[in-house]
Amino acid sequence: MGARKKISAEKRKEALKTMYFAKLQNVPTSPRKMRLVADMIRGMEVNRALGVLKFSSKEASARVEKLLRSAIANWEQKNERKADDGELFVTKIYVDGGATLKRMRPAPQGRGYRIRKRSNHVTLFVDSKNTNDKN
Repeated sequence: MGARKKISAEKRKEALKTMYFAKLQNVPTSPRKMRLVADMIRGMEVNRALGVLKFSSKEASARVEKLLRSAIANWEQKNERKADDGELFVTKIYVDGGATLKRMRPAPQGRGYRIRKRSNHVTLFVDSKNTNDKN
């Protein structure tokens, strides 16, 4: 059973070599707020997505914009060439919940209210259109 897990981990590592992505971990905003921004750019062409993020009023959009630029740079590094206009698309983007800091706020009559300071992890995949057609 242990050998089977090792083989699947090796296959996963090989599959990641052909994927182009960037991760942002432990972002101190709630996953719900970050998902609103992620939903805006899912499936978009990267230059259009950068424009949408740049002019969005959401605080999380600045972080996602930086993450998208990183994913584009990763694609360019692995392919050893610059990305052309209209070539790259945001294929997948997902937001997972991170660690939650639990705090107490004083409340009336000696009670304490719980405060949950949430964080999240964002993973963004980019790819060119012609590789999407094969799958």
